[in-house]
Amino acid sequence: MDIEFYFQPVVSSLNNYSPGQLGSHIEKHTKSHTPKITEEVQVVLLGVNEDRASAGNKGCALAPDYVRSFFYKLTRPNTFQLPLIDMGNIFQGEELNDTYHALSGVISFLVKRNCIPIILGGSQDLTYANYLAYENLEQVVNLVTIDAKPDMGDSSDEPVNSSNFLSKILLHQPNYLFHYTNVGQQNYFVTQDEVDLMEQLYFDRLRLGEFRANPEKAEPLLRNTDIVSFDLTAVKASDAPGNALKTPNGLTSDECCRIARYAGISEKLTSIGFYDYNPEYDNVGVTAQLVAQLVWHFLDGVNSRKGDIPTLKSKDYLRYNVAIDGGVKNIEFLKSIKTDRWWMNVPYPGKKANRFKRHELVPCSYEDYMEACKETTPYIYMKIYEKMKSG
Repeated sequence: MDIEFYFQPVVSSLNNYSPGQLGSHIEKHTKSHTPKITEEVQVVLLGVNEDRASAGNKGCALAPDYVRSFFYKLTRPNTFQLPLIDMGNIFQGEELNDTYHALSGVISFLVKRNCIPIILGGSQDLTYANYLAYENLEQVVNLVTIDAKPDMGDSSDEPVNSSNFLSKILLHQPNYLFHYTNVGQQNYFVTQDEVDLMEQLYFDRLRLGEFRANPEKAEPLLRNTDIVSFDLTAVKASDAPGNALKTPNGLTSDECCRIARYAGISEKLTSIGFYDYNPEYDNVGVTAQLVAQLVWHFLDGVNSRKGDIPTLKSKDYLRYNVAIDGGVKNIEFLKSIKTDRWWMNVPYPGKKANRFKRHELVPCSYEDYMEACKETTPYIYMKIYEKMKSG
């Protein structure tokens, strides 16, 4: 597969940067040069000029090059060792599904070769195409959205758009979504039906207030995901004015950067997208700069990865077996010697072992371990176990 045919090369104006800036260290897809995608780990930046399915934020298709203009100017620390490629922008297809097909094919190609795609949207419905890439790979995945609400939409009869793409993912067959989490949820935007559905499907949600009270709660959730979809409408208007759907409350810019770095250090995560930045509402480029800095923090996280993915036979982990319910049940916890991060073993029910093999060790926190030591089954254990049993 020659993926370069899907791309419009990087614009010629993105040149002439100082040695300390990222623009001097990014290998660009130009009219005269096509980067070579190898089997080694690489980070690949790609834009998608697509907003035909935007629900109220038309104009976000122009976002990628505005973000690049600020991203290329940022400093490249010595810690950024992984090769960084910019493939340019995927050509908009004649039909919306043509764009989805191109994007999902490109992501499948990259993930299969150990590359990490960073998608610059475009509208958030492109998350649907990102998910389809893993269907192509026949890989059961977890998805995290950074959003004010889960985008479930009003009707399953409507075409895919940026406000209903999650319901399209849930209804898609065959289905390869194992778990979904929404971080930054603002409950005044969420209906009771959506809350009930999230509970019925054993999905997770971290409300804005909960995150603000303890930001570290987001880290295990992001450590457990394959795909992150970051909606700029989750950010408060004063910090990210470049969006037609902005609201007065939401995540702050520094909180967003923290989330982006958490995503980067997640060994499991293999693709991330930033969506719904609209240059038309961003008079002085504040939001474009924020997105550029989110990508920077994500890269900082990726370059800080420690190879910290446990298995049940791993030797670089301390193991703790905790008796629950008067000794009737035991929960095995693993603590990384490298990073001090925690996981718990959630055994698969019955014959589901092969389907859920990638999800047997669930990221958790020290607080979950302490809860188990009090002979209380951690909430995340119960949720994942019930999900496996019903999956």
